Amino acid sequence: MSRIGKKPVLVPKGVNVSLSGNALKVKGPKGELVNEFHQDMKIEVKNDEIVVTRPNDLKENKALHGLTRALIQNMVDGVTKAYEKTLDIVGVGYRAELKGKNLLINIGFSHPIYFMPPDGITLQTPTSTQIVISGIDKQLVGMVAAKIRSIRKPEPYKGKGIKYTNEYIQRKAGKTAGK
Repeated sequence: MSRIGKKPVLVPKGVNVSLSGNALKVKGPKGELVNEFHQDMKIEVKNDEIVVTRPNDLKENKALHGLTRALIQNMVDGVTKAYEKTLDIVGVGYRAELKGKNLLINIGFSHPIYFMPPDGITLQTPTSTQIVISGIDKQLVGMVAAKIRSIRKPEPYKGKGIKYTNEYIQRKAGKTAGK
């Protein structure tokens, strides 16, 4: 049995959960999330708990069991406390600033880059070399952070580029002086 899948998801106070078919709607103080799950997974809402069960022990159903439970837990956590990712900009003259809701990034290209965040995502720039991405949907926060990072990934020689705050860039030695 899936160790993650068999654990019930505890619903904290102030969070409303409603189930229609296999579409789960979670509403909390930070917002509302709706997700539709695989029809084989049985989702039951019992007094302040969400329990996920699977019909049989097929390999696919075992994988879906833990996945479904983890996605539901992420939804409940997202509406109670928002998810956050922090990016650092490394390089001389590289910077970012907010222009309204949009992000203006100067990162060594001949032109500035404007990034428009999707709905449900808030961007902040505490310093000119740091970007904080936050929102209630964990998947969307990670996707936006990866998209911003892909504008200029950190290179291994000087470490210049956009990196996650906790990311370690393995450095390479440059060319050695010739003959």
